[in-house]
Amino acid sequence: MAEKTASSATTSRELLRHTVATLAYRGGKALRGAPDGFAEFRAGDTTRTPGQILAHIGDLLDWGLSLAKGAQKWQNSDPLPWDKGSERFFAALQAFDAYLASDAPLGCPAEKLIQAPLADSLTHIGQISMLRRLAGAPVRAENYFKAEIVAGRAGAEQTTPKLEFD
Repeated sequence: MAEKTASSATTSRELLRHTVATLAYRGGKALRGAPDGFAEFRAGDTTRTPGQILAHIGDLLDWGLSLAKGAQKWQNSDPLPWDKGSERFFAALQAFDAYLASDAPLGCPAEKLIQAPLADSLTHIGQISMLRRLAGAPVRAENYFKAEIVAGRAGAEQTTPKLEFD
């Protein structure tokens, strides 16, 4: 395998952008086709609803962008209707990716962006997928290694899965 000659800053940004694209791909799969009323589904008395989780993911992505810009800012948002929450998710991903694609400096180490807002967001997408199964509307499993995930593809439009299974 050939080694890259790019600086570590470029390599870190490429990895961050690929992580954002991975989140868009996996998140899109979990969000698309959710049944009516799914945003309010509750698996138990003390669990968050999918709508609350989706709002939290939007907050995490907004926070991640603020960290990348060097000004940590957190807000707690109320859940939106599912389609509006999904739009917010993709808009936040696209804004985050656009900043990462720019020449603007990173306001914190790339590793911190991975370990906090991005990893947490991936965890919560997994929770939404699990809640879809519990609600009787499962997301099909997939070999994500074969998925066509490309840095810069952070919107709702994603490629068709290559290898799904039950």
